[in-house]
Amino acid sequence: MAPAAPKPEILAAFEAAKGFMPAGEGLALYAAAVVAGELGLPLLEVGTYCGRSTILLADAAREAGTVAVTVDHHRGSEEQQPGWEYHDPELVDPEVGRMDTLPAFRRTLHAAGLEDHVIAVVGRSPQVAKVWGREVGLVFIDGGHTDEHATNDYEGWAPHVAEGGLLVVHDVFPDPVDEWTGQAPYRIYLRALASGAFTEVSATGSLRVLRRTGAGI
Repeated sequence: MAPAAPKPEILAAFEAAKGFMPAGEGLALYAAAVVAGELGLPLLEVGTYCGRSTILLADAAREAGTVAVTVDHHRGSEEQQPGWEYHDPELVDPEVGRMDTLPAFRRTLHAAGLEDHVIAVVGRSPQVAKVWGREVGLVFIDGGHTDEHATNDYEGWAPHVAEGGLLVVHDVFPDPVDEWTGQAPYRIYLRALASGAFTEVSATGSLRVLRRTGAGI
């Protein structure tokens, strides 16, 4: 049976949104979200940016009768700050002189017609994780790429993945040449596998999908 695929209008909205996820990885994320949605639990994303991947999670959540939750402080990760490769000056709030991706994210959801299917949490991942009190069907880690941030995202959110639920990690690059963009996500991916709590389901580009098959993290 072929993996579930988004409707053309959802894929078009994904491709029109600001962001860095390639279409192939987006299709793999959507397929994972559809499978996880069968648990009837929220689908949670760490690292919203402008909502490109949120579109896919939200549509899968809508189809499953659940909700997508996306967590971000909306001030941009390290590589999105001025002077870095992934900086977008259009996303700087001129009044405060700092990155602010929240308005772009809200426009993305509005354009896709998915505002009613998303809960956007504006805050830092470790703080939100500490007050989060329920299981989720999917955790998608796509936040900061330092070891500190990736580890905090993993330790904060992986415990909330329900039995049979999915842990999805983006920007997993085994090659050390990708130290800045992908080595920290790669290390938490290896940690998840070594824990015995997660089993790999699929790998598409830099996207890894793992299923909870045991206790712990």
